Amino acid sequence: MFRVRAPLDWNVCLRGVCHRPWPEAESSFCTELTLLTTDTANVRTQPAHHDTIDPAGMRVIWLLLVAAFVAILNETTMAIAIPELNVSLGIPPEQGQWLTSGFMLTMAVVIPTTGFLLQRFTTRQVFLAAIIAFAVGTAICLVAPGFLLLLVGRVVQAAGTGIMMPLLMTTLMNVVPAHSRGRMMGRVGMVISLAPALGPTLSGIILDNLGWRWLFGIILPIALIAMALGAKWMTNLGETTNAPIDVLSVVLSAPAFGGIVYGLSQIGGGHGGEASGSGAIAWLVLAGGVVFLGIFVWRQLTLQRKDDALLDLRVFASRNYLVAVVIMAVVSMAMFGTFSLLPLYLQDVAELAPTQAGLVLLPGSVLMGILGPIMGRIYDARGPKTLLIPGTIMIAAAMFTYSTATPATPTAFLVIVQIVMSLGLASSFTPLFSASLGSLERRLYSHGSAALNTLQQVGGAAGTALLIAIYSTALHAGEAEGLSIPEAGTPGAHAAFFVAACIALVPVVLSFFVRKPADDQEVGAPAGH
Repeated sequence: MFRVRAPLDWNVCLRGVCHRPWPEAESSFCTELTLLTTDTANVRTQPAHHDTIDPAGMRVIWLLLVAAFVAILNETTMAIAIPELNVSLGIPPEQGQWLTSGFMLTMAVVIPTTGFLLQRFTTRQVFLAAIIAFAVGTAICLVAPGFLLLLVGRVVQAAGTGIMMPLLMTTLMNVVPAHSRGRMMGRVGMVISLAPALGPTLSGIILDNLGWRWLFGIILPIALIAMALGAKWMTNLGETTNAPIDVLSVVLSAPAFGGIVYGLSQIGGGHGGEASGSGAIAWLVLAGGVVFLGIFVWRQLTLQRKDDALLDLRVFASRNYLVAVVIMAVVSMAMFGTFSLLPLYLQDVAELAPTQAGLVLLPGSVLMGILGPIMGRIYDARGPKTLLIPGTIMIAAAMFTYSTATPATPTAFLVIVQIVMSLGLASSFTPLFSASLGSLERRLYSHGSAALNTLQQVGGAAGTALLIAIYSTALHAGEAEGLSIPEAGTPGAHAAFFVAACIALVPVVLSFFVRKPADDQEVGAPAGH
């Protein structure tokens, strides 16, 4: 602290403002000056503790929402483009599949590291690094002359995409007051719902009229605009630390999370039940990923004693966070598994055209996105159980209904079932995001969002692998017996959806134990234990 002897006019001002004799006014002034000189350098790094969102913070959130939407939209446009890319590039299907597998693997490796990155570097640094990586990757894909460079571009894209959602969630938790978090998390739910809904439809239109390069040609200008706006308006929010990165943890996280996600995806994509060499390799990779995950967890438990963990696992000490994250992982299994299996069912069993199959999914997904902010307001007013209990029941009910569908089931009925499921998902995402992260101490927000997004990825990969493996096994067995594809696929779809419905009962039970964190968490006190 240093003292400043105020000149005469400051003396008058202090007397007028403080209404005290000079010695008391001088003492008050020095105290306030000490606070100002201490905090001025960090004015942008301190979390908001007031009841409204700072305009600068709100601008940052909107930037992150737009960037996250574009990144997820890009992720979901590729799946439908793989067949055309295989033809255009002259590559076999198993090689073309790496354009999605490589993206997913990179995400699985990057997301666990974001807990450290968001603490070590400022919001501005992380955002600009992520959006630059995404834009550079998109540009590489746009001009790629062949498969190899296109794959490199996809990997660079994924490095930026993997950072975006944890950054958005962590920033939101630091900026938004506790009583408004549901409303803002509803907008996050809108992003992760609308982007996957619009991605396949947009991709189909572009592929039919413009060609595959325009998948990246349309995304790139938006990414560049977001980058320019971020360079101008992005400010630093939250606190940073000087903890060194643990290289061994990064090395372990790659085979751990990457191995699990890749193994699960190959088990499902490779018709899991087949006793082929590729199937055996997938199971071996999965087992190796589990072993490396165990070593990774041991390493983090050791490092977190010194607050040096790459991914601080103390987030799971909060019971409310743990329950909410388990529900999120299981809901992700149901959602991604269904969104992967349902198009196959609609085309193989219901014999709909690809465009018709996409349109069956579209109304519910769009509705889910639109309802996100509304669900957030309900959460802020009524807490999680009002939404979560009926939401998880609707998800399970939709699964059970799908398990009874036949080739004769009207398409309109399937649309209604999908809308019911989408309502359930919309009712679940917002309270789960808000209640889980809100249950943590402020210093653990970044690690909590990293763990949440990682388990979402793993849960989605597991759900896809499980449902596709069950369906494919029954389909191939039926075809071997001489059955038609609709006849062979129907029992497989029934079995897959029934298993998914049984798994979906777990969130129904656990939803009764999720509660809204106390508002005093906003000042840094732990909640939800």
